[in-house]
Amino acid sequence: MSKAIYAFSGDPITFGHLDIIQRAAKIFDHLIVAIGVNPDKKYLFSLTERTDLARQALTGLKNVEVVSFEGLLIDFAYEVGADVIVKGVRNPSDFEYEANLYHLGESQKLGIDTFILIARPQLAHISSSAAKEIQKDQGLIHEYVPLNVKQALENKVSGQSIVTITGEIGAGKSYVSQKFIELGKEQGIEVHHIDLDLTTRQIYQDLPQPKYKQIRDTIAHEFGVEVQNSDGTINRQVLGEKVFNDFNKLQRLNDIMHQPLLVRIRRELSGKQGLVLLNAALIVESQMTYLSNNHVCLVKADRETQLQRLKERQLSEAQIQRRLDSQYTFEEKLKSLKETIKIDQFGQAWVIDNSRTTSETSIKDQFNQIVTYFKLK
Repeated sequence: MSKAIYAFSGDPITFGHLDIIQRAAKIFDHLIVAIGVNPDKKYLFSLTERTDLARQALTGLKNVEVVSFEGLLIDFAYEVGADVIVKGVRNPSDFEYEANLYHLGESQKLGIDTFILIARPQLAHISSSAAKEIQKDQGLIHEYVPLNVKQALENKVSGQSIVTITGEIGAGKSYVSQKFIELGKEQGIEVHHIDLDLTTRQIYQDLPQPKYKQIRDTIAHEFGVEVQNSDGTINRQVLGEKVFNDFNKLQRLNDIMHQPLLVRIRRELSGKQGLVLLNAALIVESQMTYLSNNHVCLVKADRETQLQRLKERQLSEAQIQRRLDSQYTFEEKLKSLKETIKIDQFGQAWVIDNSRTTSETSIKDQFNQIVTYFKLK
């Protein structure tokens, strides 16, 4: 049976590492992923943390074993009976470095060969150091690292544990978020609330930067000049009447707003430590639960409570129905979220029943579960 070792520091593991591991696992019967220690390097994560993150990310690869080691790799390979050391290279300098290590290993006369795998072009820019640097400025790293690693970096670098609060319109997402803030104060836990509806409103109306003015003009061009006020801001009510009647128009609006929203979310996240709540109605439908690493608190309410709340907003029955039709139902949101968690092999769903008769108990219970999950105490 062929046995190989792929060794790296894993501070932390990235999609570049994962690709090399997956390819090597198809070639060799048994692949040992070895997380090592370089005494000349300063690590963000401890050896145990690095090993655990790699082990979590590699769940499902049956012939892959994740271990940690210290000392010379060539000695470790000899002791575990490996025939080959797998190396991934991204560029000529990587190749030169690995070639030198190969010659050093050969000098030990242990008969262990080297197997080179070239990084895929679309992954060649990915590195552990790049992911850490991007996280320092709240950049997007979900295409650099698995979600379990993204969460660990957010916690270690930015001091953040992020949860999405979502649900149908009228379920009471903002109320739940406010109660979480109050419960956090009672328990000495810092809780921040980022309302993406408010963020959207700022893009429509307040933000003076040229790009946001351009976004407002684009919306007017796409949906008609009547959606734009004389001062250049967007009339949300008029725009809403247009897009909630037409799924394709709503999707087009979401496409226009996608990038500016991500930029503003990064701005909002900056400097916030503790539990961060992303209050967003359509985050499941938009397939953006990666922002909170698939950690989502789904808020529901019975139909009587939901309709009563919507009528209190002075919405007509026709307007209420259009808004309900433009979103997934609670059941559809939960089903989609569970499928995403299964695909990504990471995430957690909490359900809060925010009906008038059960609200307080359900909110407190789920908040405590979230606190325990993230080890916030």
